[in-house]
Amino acid sequence: MDPVIFVGMHRSGTSLVGRLLEELGLFVGKGKDENNEAIFFQALNSWLLAQCGSRWDNPGQIGELWQHEQAMELIEDYVRFMMASPRAIDFLGVRGYLLNRSIMNHRHPWGWKDPRNTFTLPLWLRLFPRAKVVCIERHGVDVAQSLVTREAHSEVRARGKYRRYKYLTWIRPKRGGFMESARCATLDGAFSLWQEYQAEVDRLADKVPADRIVRVRYESLLAAPETSLRKLADFCGLAAEPEAVEKACRGVNAGRAFAYAADPELVAFARSKADVLAACGYSLASARGGGLRDENS
Repeated sequence: MDPVIFVGMHRSGTSLVGRLLEELGLFVGKGKDENNEAIFFQALNSWLLAQCGSRWDNPGQIGELWQHEQAMELIEDYVRFMMASPRAIDFLGVRGYLLNRSIMNHRHPWGWKDPRNTFTLPLWLRLFPRAKVVCIERHGVDVAQSLVTREAHSEVRARGKYRRYKYLTWIRPKRGGFMESARCATLDGAFSLWQEYQAEVDRLADKVPADRIVRVRYESLLAAPETSLRKLADFCGLAAEPEAVEKACRGVNAGRAFAYAADPELVAFARSKADVLAACGYSLASARGGGLRDENS
């Protein structure tokens, strides 16, 4: 069965959408991190980005990779091999691997959530040409502020860890840096990354057939969670009972929509980016659009 592939910017609500659909029966992997991302596919996506010196916060160079057909043939062969190797246990679990022997043989609705899919999707569509794509979008200022906050917390953790282990680094030199993402340490940098992801989502929407792509706006999902989730479940091929949808949506917090509006400094920042936001369907007054839309919306 072909998968459901989640795309969209980091901190845009991909974790929420993935969790809701998982509760309705979509298999999204056994081994997941704290953001509900399948570690198996996360590692492959990071590896793909690294082939051209890219990573999640500087992804643009990966477009050059798709132009090298000989390299793509090797990459495709490697990824197929990995999905059929014992490494696939990370995603399928032991029982799932013994039953299927390859992720590509999974017989029930399945998929994975990783914002990096936004830029690695061309490879996944070579492997799964009939995959369904779910695009999750959120107001750029809320995304930027969330990234800045996460980066600040990351710096605090890195500082504490360094102080504890500083005098051991001559034995084992430090492998990582003190920042997760220098680009996301400022609102302007984080907002520019959101723009880059949004532009890529728009390009994807022009290439994927209309019946295999759906775009969901985070704020609209929060405003009408049951309606939006029912439509998403149908799109993903899930037979969801009304009671299951209602139960899954109980923890959805509508107050998380347009969080920037409560902070005067963020409102001022949004005003300075009004043209960019408007081009993506967001105004200072309200968000445009319903819960779901296709690529022609």
